[in-house]
Amino acid sequence: MTRRRVPWLAPGDSPARLPPAESALPDPPGLVAAGGALTPDWLLAAYRGGIFPWYSAGEPILWWSPDPRCVLRPAAFHRRRSLVKAARNRGLSVQRDTDFAATIELCASARETAGGTWITAEMKAAYRALAAAGFAHSVEIYAGEDLVGGLYGVQVGALFFGESMVSRVPDASKIALLSLCDTAAAAGIELIDCQFPTDHLLSLGAEVWPRAEFLAAARRLTAPSA
Repeated sequence: MTRRRVPWLAPGDSPARLPPAESALPDPPGLVAAGGALTPDWLLAAYRGGIFPWYSAGEPILWWSPDPRCVLRPAAFHRRRSLVKAARNRGLSVQRDTDFAATIELCASARETAGGTWITAEMKAAYRALAAAGFAHSVEIYAGEDLVGGLYGVQVGALFFGESMVSRVPDASKIALLSLCDTAAAAGIELIDCQFPTDHLLSLGAEVWPRAEFLAAARRLTAPSA
């Protein structure tokens, strides 16, 4: 059996050349394409198609759409009493979009400490540009004036594509996710994409959907009228 090659995209290509998510390779599973660019038009086209970039320093840009897909319906988040109490009683404050750049730096530094990160300088610049355009958002957790946790992602229509979350103190990322879910209705968010399932996310109420089900939801929720 001949192994399929990943399609290669030049930086000057139109994002319309991104292959459909359904064409993702079985090996490595979920890989859609390589190359292209991280400009806002590329990123938004990818997200609308259920695709996201994920690669390490020294690699070309790699575009993925895994099967299955991990998602979280905001109303299904497990609001445990202990977590709600922690959010109230630990002297932590929750902010939104007050310092996107610091939040993505904190997420990157936490992963560098753990042995490596996909949040390269190129990725940071790309998502800062999306934030400036009003598409990328952050939830920040502060202890006094110190940023101690949070999350960031991209909202297109009614779908929030979660990218990374971080804790410098216990439960900070959970509190950020709780805040995102609690304010989802007001922000017009119906579904949160968590990309890959983990035991941690599943314990918080996330679900595992077949890729086809997720892509159908993504097309509906990111449509201009969504």
